[in-house]
Amino acid sequence: MRLTIKALKPKRKPKKLNGKRPGRREKRRQERWSSIKYALIFSLAAALIGAYMYFLPFFEHQYRSSAPYPFYLTIEREAARRGVDEYLVAAVINNESKFRQRVSSHRGAVGLMQLMPETAQWIAHKLEDKSYREERLWEPELNIRYGTWYIAYLLELFEGNEALALAAYNAGAAVVHEWMENDGWSDRFAEGEKIPYGETRHYVKSVLSDRERYKRLYAPQKNK
Repeated sequence: MRLTIKALKPKRKPKKLNGKRPGRREKRRQERWSSIKYALIFSLAAALIGAYMYFLPFFEHQYRSSAPYPFYLTIEREAARRGVDEYLVAAVINNESKFRQRVSSHRGAVGLMQLMPETAQWIAHKLEDKSYREERLWEPELNIRYGTWYIAYLLELFEGNEALALAAYNAGAAVVHEWMENDGWSDRFAEGEKIPYGETRHYVKSVLSDRERYKRLYAPQKNK
């Protein structure tokens, strides 16, 4: 029997059908799965929103508790009198005493704004306050009045530079002037990380951060 060339050729494999359209059953399955996905996403979003609204008062309370603001009327009045940002004063008090009026430091600083008695005596002389007595430094009104005046004095001394004024409040004006002279700082100094004392460096950063927090929490209420 004679084989032709045509008979020896291998049969071609049938072509695979690519991109075949799904049948009706598959299409319905895909549609059901899409519906389930969207329902799950919607339910999860609703649950997250509900949880946020439920716990919002708790978070607000926790946030406010880290930035208390008693004596705000006195702070507002004294800050306006001295031309100082009231939220800066509040932030200083929060860092100095957490608004505890009967607290004192191991160095002898007293009251809300942790004033040293000798500093308070000097402030009383500058204010010509003949009624000042050292025991009165525990009084919130007097402590805030003297402390706010002192912040205003330091801001004027350092040409409005808040970082330098706060550093001086913590470490002393003479020390800050020494840093400025040794390191060539000007009144435009803004690099808080270069402050040599770790305590003072942290203090300046913390007060400025708290000042912004006080603004976010309490300024909108005054604009209502």
